[in-house]
Amino acid sequence: MLFNSPQFIFAFLPIVLFTSCVLAGLREEMLLLMWLIGASLAFYAWDDPYRLLPLILSSIAFNFIVGRLLLVNHNSKLLAFGVGGDLLLLGYFKYSGFLVETFNWATGSSFPKPNVDLPIGISFFTFTQIAFLVDAYRSEAREYEPARYTLFVSFFPHLIAGPIYYHREIMPQFHPGSFRFDIMNFGFGLTWFALGLAKKVLLADFIAQYATPVFKAAAGGSSVGLIDAWIGACSFALQLYFDFSGYSDMAIGLAMMMGVRLPINFNSPYKAHSLIEFWRRWHMTLSRFLRDYLYFPLGGNRKGPLRRYINLLITMLLGGLWHGAAWTFVIWGAIHGFGLMLNHAWSKLAPKSGVRLATPVAWALTLIFVILAWVPFRADSISAALTIWKSMAGLNGLLGAETAVTQQITICAICISGLFALALFAPNTQHILSYPPVIIGGLRQQIRWSPSLIRAISIGVLFGITLSVIVSHRPSEFLYFRF
Repeated sequence: MLFNSPQFIFAFLPIVLFTSCVLAGLREEMLLLMWLIGASLAFYAWDDPYRLLPLILSSIAFNFIVGRLLLVNHNSKLLAFGVGGDLLLLGYFKYSGFLVETFNWATGSSFPKPNVDLPIGISFFTFTQIAFLVDAYRSEAREYEPARYTLFVSFFPHLIAGPIYYHREIMPQFHPGSFRFDIMNFGFGLTWFALGLAKKVLLADFIAQYATPVFKAAAGGSSVGLIDAWIGACSFALQLYFDFSGYSDMAIGLAMMMGVRLPINFNSPYKAHSLIEFWRRWHMTLSRFLRDYLYFPLGGNRKGPLRRYINLLITMLLGGLWHGAAWTFVIWGAIHGFGLMLNHAWSKLAPKSGVRLATPVAWALTLIFVILAWVPFRADSISAALTIWKSMAGLNGLLGAETAVTQQITICAICISGLFALALFAPNTQHILSYPPVIIGGLRQQIRWSPSLIRAISIGVLFGITLSVIVSHRPSEFLYFRF
């Protein structure tokens, strides 16, 4: 089920919220807990219950049992068993076909590729539970009963595409007495949800029409010119930006309607002045997961510069592979890994040499680097990515023989410029709503947002326009659903 689908907005969400409010008002904590678990599992398994429901329930049961044992006996072999089991599950569904294809290519073999469909959200609920197991081993997670752990994993606002939250952040919010209907929380969450929905439906889906034809042409072997290539690359950069930003906003808003605060996952990454800063702003919960559970255990920066750079590269390669089972994602991860190595090296050398990049130059270089790196992230193959890159460098002429957007160059340029201006200069959602990022290890921030008639009318009009588009168009999946 999609957040931007009519059945979710007009049926599932109102029923879930109304019933939750009634049960919370009656102080029926256990009934409310079971209702949210049932609603979350129904949301997840909506399209394929016979396959998806056993998968997520077995994963939850396995990790809960291993986690309970780790809380009692901090055994490294038990931790390895638990994490290994999670990775085997993820590897089978996500990487078995990729591994067979790679093996066949490397050895000339012809083993049949496994016909395995990737279950939605498996990367996110697997990483969430790996973090729980490690925290249990470190004595950083407390013991909870099965029902609350099940809700912790399956809570529908975060389940499909994040954020990847930690046990210590969310479980205290599922304590008895925590669920209470609050009109301020509801209004705050609805506003956040409406803004995220508008980003997805009105911005991301709109600009996608200029990205898709270019990458499709490159994948089909058609000639792509300089202008087409830059329009396609910039359009995809904006599509992914507003698509993922929209999902992150909607997840936070949905949780807030029920009084649960999720961590910020997106913070205007195209405003970053360096690649290091970009990764502190883009998919923030994935970045911190890779930092806390991969980069630091590898040694981080504690074993000298050379080891630090190797650890960075390994982390980004695995981060790229996490996004998808294809060499294009590995290349994307490698590009960012080498970029981060250069960024860290420059930050060490620049003060000694007295050379300092002006802020606009640093920002422009970072943004161009990110846009170029998005090409393999979107391309269907390495050859398609190379075609786009060559065209962006002007090696295939100004306009290709079969240009995808030739007749709309002026309109494309205006739309791209407008959306980049919005991403670069407009305040983001948390700034508009005065919502500070969640502090790791504590949730005691104050909400400074307050309702007003003008705000209500503005959000209402925006929400109405978005809903009218949803009713008249088929909803599109979020890009991070494929990961």
